[in-house]
Amino acid sequence: MHVSEFGGADKTFTELQYQFAAHIRNPDKYPKPAGVEERRMTIYRELFFNNIEGFISGGFPVLRSITREQDWMRMVRDFFDQYRCHSPYFLEIAEEFLTWLNNQREPEASDYPFLQELAHYEWVELALDTSAARLSDVAVDGRGDLLQGHPLQSPLAWSLMYQYPVQRIGKHYKPQRPPEHPTFLMVYRNREERVKFMQINQLTARLLYLLGENRDLSGAQALQQIAEEMSHPQPEQIIAGGRDVLQQLRDKDIILGTQL
Repeated sequence: MHVSEFGGADKTFTELQYQFAAHIRNPDKYPKPAGVEERRMTIYRELFFNNIEGFISGGFPVLRSITREQDWMRMVRDFFDQYRCHSPYFLEIAEEFLTWLNNQREPEASDYPFLQELAHYEWVELALDTSAARLSDVAVDGRGDLLQGHPLQSPLAWSLMYQYPVQRIGKHYKPQRPPEHPTFLMVYRNREERVKFMQINQLTARLLYLLGENRDLSGAQALQQIAEEMSHPQPEQIIAGGRDVLQQLRDKDIILGTQL
């Protein structure tokens, strides 16, 4: 597009670019550059916005499905107008949208109380699905003793805690207040490259946290520490139950084996 299409030589090309971009972002607030045909401007406006809206809808399908049309479009428009993305990659637009939701967007009265948690959960699924990491690249003893050695967690397995049971939220379940206890989830991508989730209990979450924080801990040592934290009268029961849990996690490609 030539500078002359923007209505004259009295403005620098950089100024015209800013005017053009401002109008694309928020056409209700900023007028289009003078001299640009409305038909062309409409094409630009729709093309840019629809692309962004499409990527965000694809990244947050549940949130999209439970949000009223006008509320959703206003939220995407606000993101498009207010936020300055730091990544040029389309696949990272969802992460940028999540950052905006958490750090910049002003909450509205119509917001669901679980909005940010649901958005994070949906982003995790997308992040794991598109991650370039491969389990075959991890150096591990796949048949190692999970009690004697250090159980090594997959880099594609994320242990998460939410106040709301985000995995259940949908058109027929939209809680207005969090339940009494938080929800612990493991979201992971297995060797078949499928992203799955499983609900875990607080003890399993604690076990995975301890193993992730200290790579010198054996499975038995981590379970012994949990038994001590609980003041459990029979720690051998915790260790026996934990051994079964670790094996189940290995079967699902959440634990890959033991550290070499």
